[in-house]
Amino acid sequence: MDLIHQRTAPVYEALLELRKRRVVPFDVPGHKRGRGNPELLEFLGQKCVGVDVNSMKMLDNLSHPISVIKEAEELTADAFGAAHAFFMVNGTTSAVQAMVLATVRAGDEIILPRNVHKSVINALVLCGGIPIYVPVKVNPTIGIATGMEVAEVQKAVREHPKAKAIFVNNPTYYGIASNLRKIVEIVHEAGMLALVDEAHGTHLYFGDNLPVSAMAAGADMAAVSMHKSGGSLTQSSILLCGSKVDAEYIQSIINLTQTTSASYLLISSLDISRRNLALHGTEAFARVSKMAEYARSEINDIGGYYAYGRDLIDGDDVYDFDVTKLSVYTQGIGLTGIEVYDILRDEYDIQIEFGDIGNILAYISIGDRIQDIERLVGALEDIKRIYERDRNDLYCGDFIQPELVMSPQKAFYGKRIPVALTHAAGRISGEIVMCYPPGIPILTPGELITEEIIEYIQYARLKGCSLMGTRDPKCEMIDVMVEES
Repeated sequence: MDLIHQRTAPVYEALLELRKRRVVPFDVPGHKRGRGNPELLEFLGQKCVGVDVNSMKMLDNLSHPISVIKEAEELTADAFGAAHAFFMVNGTTSAVQAMVLATVRAGDEIILPRNVHKSVINALVLCGGIPIYVPVKVNPTIGIATGMEVAEVQKAVREHPKAKAIFVNNPTYYGIASNLRKIVEIVHEAGMLALVDEAHGTHLYFGDNLPVSAMAAGADMAAVSMHKSGGSLTQSSILLCGSKVDAEYIQSIINLTQTTSASYLLISSLDISRRNLALHGTEAFARVSKMAEYARSEINDIGGYYAYGRDLIDGDDVYDFDVTKLSVYTQGIGLTGIEVYDILRDEYDIQIEFGDIGNILAYISIGDRIQDIERLVGALEDIKRIYERDRNDLYCGDFIQPELVMSPQKAFYGKRIPVALTHAAGRISGEIVMCYPPGIPILTPGELITEEIIEYIQYARLKGCSLMGTRDPKCEMIDVMVEES
């Protein structure tokens, strides 16, 4: 990485120059630097709305970058150890979908774990790809899916030699990492591409003693959520590519779905955040890791909770662990994760990332302070003292891997009818059902609905999880495929 060049921020500097010139706008956006919407101006401030501008010659164009955006993307590629980098302003969802759409055609197979984000399934709906799921193990203590076993990857590659790619989470939402180097080696030997979802792995490129990053492992493409742990604005992301990837083709795929009215607030935030990480990221994430490990130790000392970490590593399906992820199993105090999540927000004004049936996740990153960690630990200690109860009636929340009986595209676009969820056992789902966050589907289009899945959905609703994906906002009805006579 060239640290001298990393001190520049081309898009940010171009916006500063634009501000000095006091250009009279006869283009979009229509608020005209905020003058047309005083309430918005008061809320966001002149510095913000004044650079909410349209593409113009001095600011380049995200759909076809040739100057300052191109320079900023090249600096990003250098900082992350990639051959090419693309700024994404439709979230990491669009980066994930660009990877899949660039690799998989109708009828093509792609190997992946079942605990992928919904964006992957939606990409398969669009392109007509066929998912080949690698069996996912579940940690019996905390009820979460772990990583991909190397032996299962080898088996899938051997049984599906025509698959175009493998898709890997690095790390999972909970912090679990697979043996990415070995997986990349296996699929490359088979002539397949390695696609990596690093929505929760920006810091892997700058932290010590963390799981290997996708580019360091030799992956072909990686979708990286800069806004999650990298400090950029929400919805800004990057797509990284290795040296064997046709960057011009990837740009054309991105342009199929990404907006032609890209926000310079998002673009400049990527530019500034890249510079910050390149210059200070190693130091910053060392501090983040130290804070997370301190919190983990303090929470485990409370008793009842289980803040898991590197102790889960077994060298196989948990090959490594991202210690910045403060994942905590809560059922030891008799409460589900979503119940603790709600209490933290409603009673202590603490907003954590998510709560599920068994766990909570507190996302710790470059903006956190030790006093915030102390406040979280103190609140969890209070919650145990005030709310602890017998855990006998709690469901462990094991990860369920449904049976896929129809391609996601065929099910999504096929003839469907709504039925009561309680009467849907034995039918094929025509839509996604998930708790969000984390956005990992409980059901996807084309999967068989079972009594176990129905019970899980009902339990999740009862405990307060936010169920999404179905046309029925309450998820009491679900679209299923019409049975053929």
